[in-house]
Amino acid sequence: MSAAPGTIAAIATPPGPARRGIVRLSGPRAAELVRATLRDEAPRFDPALPRLLARGRFDDGRGLQPVLLLWMRAPRSFTREDVAELHLPGAEPLLACALRRLLELGARAARPGEFTRRAFLNGRLDLSRAEGVLALTEAGNEAERAAAALLLDGGLDQRAAALRERLLDLLTLCEASLDFDESETGHVPHAELVELLEEAGAAVSEALAWETRRAAPSTRARVLLVGAPNAGKSSLWNALTGGRALVSPEAGTTRDALVGEWRLPSLTCELIDGPGLEPLERAASAPEARAQVLFARVRAQADLGLWVVDATRDEVGPAPEGARFLVWNKVDLPGARPLPARSDLAVGPAPIAVSARSGAGLAELGRAVEREITGANRESGVAPLLFERHRQALARARDELAEARELLAGRAPLDLAAEALRAALGALDELSGRTLPEDVLDRIFARFCLGK
Repeated sequence: MSAAPGTIAAIATPPGPARRGIVRLSGPRAAELVRATLRDEAPRFDPALPRLLARGRFDDGRGLQPVLLLWMRAPRSFTREDVAELHLPGAEPLLACALRRLLELGARAARPGEFTRRAFLNGRLDLSRAEGVLALTEAGNEAERAAAALLLDGGLDQRAAALRERLLDLLTLCEASLDFDESETGHVPHAELVELLEEAGAAVSEALAWETRRAAPSTRARVLLVGAPNAGKSSLWNALTGGRALVSPEAGTTRDALVGEWRLPSLTCELIDGPGLEPLERAASAPEARAQVLFARVRAQADLGLWVVDATRDEVGPAPEGARFLVWNKVDLPGARPLPARSDLAVGPAPIAVSARSGAGLAELGRAVEREITGANRESGVAPLLFERHRQALARARDELAEARELLAGRAPLDLAAEALRAALGALDELSGRTLPEDVLDRIFARFCLGK
C-alpha cells in the first residue's frame, strides 16, 4: 500500500539496552507533538527554525525522561517533512512508553520503511538510494557495507541518469526521422542511428558489468574440511587446491590450519584443512592440544563444513558440529564400504563419494558446494535481492537496445525501433522507481525495519 498521510512515529534504534535510543517523528503535526511533550525547553522551541538542538525533559504521561531534541523543518529533512528526533535513555520500556504517548496524542505508528518511503515519494531519494538505506542497515560485512554505501551515494542512479539522457536523445532522433523524408534536413541518416544505438548498447553493457562486479561479494566463503585423523583431509585439500600439504599415515601430522584457493566454476572459496578431530583429553601432546583449541576457533568462523570420512573404516561416528556434507573419501581403496544412505546420517544433502587420489567425485563435490554457497548468499540478507533487481533492469535495457539495433540493421520500420527504445527507457526508469507498480514498491519497502 502507498504511504498514508499524517504524522508517523517509530522507535528508530535496534532492540536491546543502550545508552541512548531514538524515537522519530515525521509529518505535519510533528511540531505540535513536540510542544505537547517537551518540558523545560518548550517556551524556546520555535518550529520556524530550520534546525534546532535542544535539551529538556520528555513527558511520557507517566513521568519525565531526559531528552535531546533534534528538530529539522521541512523541506530540509530526510523525508522533506517536519521531522523530530527524540534522543532518550536507551531502555526499551522507556522508549516504548515515549512512543505510546506520541500515539495517544495523535501520531500514527509508522509502517516498516515508511520514513524512507516518504523520502522517496517526496523526491529526496530515488529508489536505488532508498534501497541503499536498506542494504546498509542489513550489511553483514565490509563488502556489503561498501556496496550499500555506493548505492546510497547515488553511484547507480548517476550512471542510470546518464544512460537515460542518451536514450532520450536517441529516441528523439528516431521520432524526428519519422516526421521527415530523407531529403529533408530533419532526417537523421540510417547509418548514424545504427552507430548511436551501438554506442548506447555498449554503455548499458558497461553499466551492467559494473553493477555485477559491485554487487559480487568480495569476501570468499570459507569451506572447512573436518573429520577424524587420517580420514584423508590433507590429500583431499591437495587435490582440490593444488597445494602440497604433508600427507602421512601417522595421525596428527597436520597441526596448523592450512588455507588454499578452491576454484569452482563460478566462484572461488577458501578451503581450510586442519588437525583431525580428537577430544582434548585424548591429545597425545601439548602441541596437539593447542592445535585442537586453535582449530575450534577456525571452525566457528567457517561458512560451510565438509565432513570427510574414511570409507575403509568400520564406524562413521557422529557428525561434527557445523558439518553440512558428508564426503565419503578413499572409495578407490580395497575394502571401501558402499556409500551410506542419506537417511542414516544426521547431516545435510546426500553424501558424495570421492577419491582424492583418482579424482573421482571431486567435480560433483564442487558443484554441490557451489550450489550450497550461492543458495545461502541468495537467502541471506536483502542486498543480493536488491542487486539482482538492478541487474535484471539493466539486462532488459541492454536486450531492448540490441533489439532496436537489429530492427534498424534489417531496415524494419523506424517506429518499431523507437518502441524498443521506449522499452529500454522503461527498464532504466525502474531503477529510479519512476515506473515501478505500487505493489512492487510495497514489497521493497516492507523489507525495511521500523523507524527507517
